Amino acid sequence: MAIIALVSAKGSPGVTTSALAAALSWPRRLVLAECDPAGGSILAGYLGGALDGPRGIGELAVGELRDGNLETAFWSQLVDLDAPKRERLLLPGVVDPAQAGSVTPLWQRFADFFTGLERGVPPYDVLVDCGRLQVGGPPWPVLRAAAIVLLVTRAHLPDLSATRSTIQAIERDFTEHRLPPGTLRLLVVGDGHGNSEISKALRLPVIARLPHDPRTAEVLSLGGTVRAGRPLMRAAGALEVPVRALLDRRRARLAWPGAAQPRAVAAPTVPGVSGAV
Repeated sequence: MAIIALVSAKGSPGVTTSALAAALSWPRRLVLAECDPAGGSILAGYLGGALDGPRGIGELAVGELRDGNLETAFWSQLVDLDAPKRERLLLPGVVDPAQAGSVTPLWQRFADFFTGLERGVPPYDVLVDCGRLQVGGPPWPVLRAAAIVLLVTRAHLPDLSATRSTIQAIERDFTEHRLPPGTLRLLVVGDGHGNSEISKALRLPVIARLPHDPRTAEVLSLGGTVRAGRPLMRAAGALEVPVRALLDRRRARLAWPGAAQPRAVAAPTVPGVSGAV
């Protein structure tokens, strides 16, 4: 499925919780990559800091700048969220602010690598948590490489107002880079205005809505037992269906003669599939 990116506007939290809920419910092999320049939170939150050493995109960036070994180092930096199946893997985000300077110049390199994971052996979908757009060094190359960008917003007026300006910023950037239309969709979180009202006001379709479920959100933020039957997890588990349907429609449209074609990227092969992550 290539890259599915999640991003939000200033003042509209919920990207990491939504991304993690979707990752834990995804029906196919998946890599969840924390690419929020402000830092990752899953290691310290949901995973409670229980790791055997530094790991994640910051370590990858340092190694890539030093040795250029992303293809071989990538798999050793992942955390198996459903061990030992290797079906839901996490690439943790930056934990040390000093690492951010190493990651920022490599966004395009990571975007190209993520794009190839769907053609690897075995193939992986890639869900990318891009955080809030209004931060220093946003991962624009990752957003441009995404097959679908989900703009996460709450359904109240202050959040929708901030989301409107973010939509304009993303659409302006995509137009400047001559990307085909149809990439951007809204992912609404919680109670408030209805989907049709939001879609009409923001002139952008709502792909799905995740319910207000504070108990599950707390577990995803601070750790604990995730219960698949909870409202948030059920809704997150269903998100793959409209996402895949949209992707199939876009790919069919782009396949017509004369349509813009995505850039080809060499497909990586996953080393040591049976090994520990």
